[in-house]
Amino acid sequence: MEGVLEWGVEVIRAIQTVASPGLTAVMRALTLMGSEYFYLIFLPILFWCVDERYGARFGLVFLLSSFVNGWLKVVFAQPRPYHLDPSVGMGSESSYGLPSGHSQGSATFWGLLAPRIRRPWGLVLAVFMPILIGFTRLYLGVHFPTDVFLGLALGWAFAIAGIVLGDRAARLLASWNVRVRILLAAAVALAMNALHMEDTSISGIFFGTAVGACFLFERLRFDASSGGFGQKALRLAVGLVGVAAIYFGVKLIAPASGEPLYALFRFVRYALVGAWVSFGAPWAFMRLKLAGARPAEG
Repeated sequence: MEGVLEWGVEVIRAIQTVASPGLTAVMRALTLMGSEYFYLIFLPILFWCVDERYGARFGLVFLLSSFVNGWLKVVFAQPRPYHLDPSVGMGSESSYGLPSGHSQGSATFWGLLAPRIRRPWGLVLAVFMPILIGFTRLYLGVHFPTDVFLGLALGWAFAIAGIVLGDRAARLLASWNVRVRILLAAAVALAMNALHMEDTSISGIFFGTAVGACFLFERLRFDASSGGFGQKALRLAVGLVGVAAIYFGVKLIAPASGEPLYALFRFVRYALVGAWVSFGAPWAFMRLKLAGARPAEG
């Protein structure tokens, strides 16, 4: 394994021979498109302003992919390139390196989005964007090539599974009683916590999003496609204010990292954010006349 990592450092050194201040600035900007902040902004737009059912499925698959990435990082516990050679590090990360989260997240994200984009551009973006973002991670010296390769493979696998199995899974879940669906969401979140207690944020937001979606589709007829640009912009503003209020409000009263109940409060905080996105915000939009309702089925 050491030989593979040494080879990876050599690849990074070769890439960095073309480094310049301008190119580095571009790479730092591009790599943000694979960060959690990009997805935290885009996913609510999809859920609140485009298609709520597609957004819920998209978000849950993406969260499962993110959880697997974080869990595997701990399992492999592989160092970053700059741990072997500090001279290649143009950035730093607090987590382990394998697999690359930016690569896996972007492959999952653009892969799931591809069917909604006019051909052939959906497929082009699903291949090009993850590779580009993976390259930025090599250029910045924060990942080995093998980190990027595994991240891309896992991300595209999750995207393909979501596309191929998504409709079938959605129909199956829709046929179950809402209580059964909530118990399933709780069981998945519990399994996530059992496997990866180091970080309960993804399990929390998965649980909150899944439970909120259960109530959304059971109780509301929220139509994300309704309204014009102005209404959708207001929805996004109101929704993001709610996310910030919950996220930072609960954080003010939560224990600090390392203190008792920290993991529990972190789970609850992210679960509330997820529930707001998938149920609380749509409910508020309809009460505020910022969104319409889908026609009753049948």
